[in-house]
Amino acid sequence: MSNNSTARREPVVIQVVGYKNTGKTTIVCRLTESLKQSGYTIATIKHDAHDFQIDHDGTDTWKHTQAGADMTIITSPYQTAIMQREPSTLEQLISRCSHADWILVEGFKAAHYPKLIIIRSSEDAELISSLSNPAAFILWPDTPEPVITTIQSLPYKVPILGLNDTEQMLRIVHRLRLRDNAAEQQQYGLGNLM
Repeated sequence: MSNNSTARREPVVIQVVGYKNTGKTTIVCRLTESLKQSGYTIATIKHDAHDFQIDHDGTDTWKHTQAGADMTIITSPYQTAIMQREPSTLEQLISRCSHADWILVEGFKAAHYPKLIIIRSSEDAELISSLSNPAAFILWPDTPEPVITTIQSLPYKVPILGLNDTEQMLRIVHRLRLRDNAAEQQQYGLGNLM
């Protein structure tokens, strides 16, 4: 938990979404580094639309999996890894991260959490209207002008940031945390304690 807080709060979940090779991992890593420097506990979740291999041929855990284990867990004095032979929903993964202050999710476009939406080209423009809960649009320097115009003509205002504007991204995610705190206070009848 953050050294900035004494009460246990639900983690704030922020999604970073966009198409392949638009910079999602870069943004997640920048936000993680910055939030860690402020003393927060960070969990990250990445969606892979394809299959991935985390274990390697010949290791003991690989042998466990090859023998038919449905779940294999390895732990050391420094880290733990859990491998299971079934997919998990985003909600299941988030529930495993309840100790975190922030959960940064790369992908899972259909989920309902606040999103930093990365737009690189005209092909990405369909994301503008198809995704829910945009917190900001992050644009590449060469994003075509018609795409920018489409964002600006939305019936609601969403910040437009540059790809390298990490400080503004941090301001937005911190605003989301404040919004969640205010909603929590209202839910419990605590009024304006901030």
